[in-house]
Amino acid sequence: MRFKDTKQRIVITGGDGRFAQVLKKSKLKLNILYPNKKNLNILKIKSITDYLKKTKPKYLIHAAALSRPMKLHDSQISKSIDLNIIGTCNIVKVCSQLKIKLIYFSTGYVYEGKTGNYKEEDPILPVNNYAWSKLGGECAVKLYKNSLILRITMCEKPFIHESAFYDVNTNFIFHDEVVKFIPKILNKKGILNVGGKTQSVYNFARKTNVNVKKISGIKLFPANPSMNISKLKKIIKKI
Repeated sequence: MRFKDTKQRIVITGGDGRFAQVLKKSKLKLNILYPNKKNLNILKIKSITDYLKKTKPKYLIHAAALSRPMKLHDSQISKSIDLNIIGTCNIVKVCSQLKIKLIYFSTGYVYEGKTGNYKEEDPILPVNNYAWSKLGGECAVKLYKNSLILRITMCEKPFIHESAFYDVNTNFIFHDEVVKFIPKILNKKGILNVGGKTQSVYNFARKTNVNVKKISGIKLFPANPSMNISKLKKIIKKI
């Protein structure tokens, strides 16, 4: 297999995943490769190394992960550790060796979720095992200075769930909105909160799913895990 124009090439892990597929259908004029698990297995150093040496990307977006349902991270702890922590560690090892810029998809749920409006420099206290597993990945990524951590809470469009919390505020954002940011954040480093307007999950969901039911989430989830996205706004000028 031959690949051309390696100067600005991007590889995204989890090529069959939800975000990657939205990115693939977008009109962005970027040189992106979408390897699946067979082409690039994040649990195997050799698989990662072989693929990246062959394709020679400048950037790697690490989106492959075990995400939902979030209860999986309680019942399948080993799988959560393997995919979200060890897999990310493997990606960091190879990217650092090959000097590839790494962009890691973490989660806004690493913040405590009580007061909201969390800035990137604020203390963190993950709200559940899923968030702990993503924070484990962050620890590895932070060791590699040529990296960017995105703390983000994405979902499909339209909102796919039957019910939504009216008493939990977040910065939910759709995949297609995040896609638009990609070209402007490729060369940023450090940590960046990525999200939309702070609002209840229910109000967010109603925009694309008028039949969504209103339920309370206060006993199931922190009341306000919303993030301060002023840093993001400066980068993209507007949301």
